[in-house]
Amino acid sequence: MKGQRGFIGTLHQAHFPSLPHQENWFGSLLHQLKRWYQLAHEREQLASMSDELLKDIGLSRADVMQESERHFWEDPLKK
Repeated sequence: MKGQRGFIGTLHQAHFPSLPHQENWFGSLLHQLKRWYQLAHEREQLASMSDELLKDIGLSRADVMQESERHFWEDPLKK
């Protein structure tokens, strides 16, 4: 600007190199394994619920049996 004294400094942003491809792949694999564990655990919990609890959440024992028989890698939400 006119009449301004001094100088305008530039911002120095830290540069973080992107992670190597292997680390991204490993992180994705770790995330997928955690998700599969979570699905298996939730299905076990669902199968152990009483009929009264299932009725409260709007599920029948047949619904639970169908869901609990699914493989751990079958993710309905594809997370």
